Amino acid sequence: YVAAGLTAARYDPNCNCLTAKGKVDKTAGLIGRVGYDFNEYVGLEARGIRTNWKSNGGKIKHAGLFVKPMYPVSEDINVYGLAGYAKTTTQASKRRTDTEALAWGLGLEYDFGSDTPKEGKYGRTFDGYGDQEKGWGLFADYERLVQKSGSPDLDTVNIGITYDF
Repeated sequence: YVAAGLTAARYDPNCNCLTAKGKVDKTAGLIGRVGYDFNEYVGLEARGIRTNWKSNGGKIKHAGLFVKPMYPVSEDINVYGLAGYAKTTTQASKRRTDTEALAWGLGLEYDFGSDTPKEGKYGRTFDGYGDQEKGWGLFADYERLVQKSGSPDLDTVNIGITYDF
């Protein structure tokens, strides 16, 4: 599958230093996702985020690779988690983050596709659940970009469209 969407990011320095205390940055941008679902319960996803629109914050660049455990709630709705490793950089006037660390998230996918198996030469059975059909869909998720002791809180909320091959 491939996906594209919008992201809203929040950067909280999470420190008691005088120059940054209480200064939360907000910014927005784009997210891109590429992935493969091995079955209805596990997949692999690469994603990238780049913020360009500033309200009062700096720019964020983020790229990561994630294991994606999933659970089909219905024929059209799939909930998922993300756990992986990512590189994240931020650019702000007085603050800079450049780290490689654990990242994680939670999300929801809604599938517009018809309830038919994907075409292909691989030998796996599909039950029609969990976003396994060819076609368009929507996604919404939350991601913690950096999970590391002493790091700033870098959070995103993402929405967009998906296309399953």
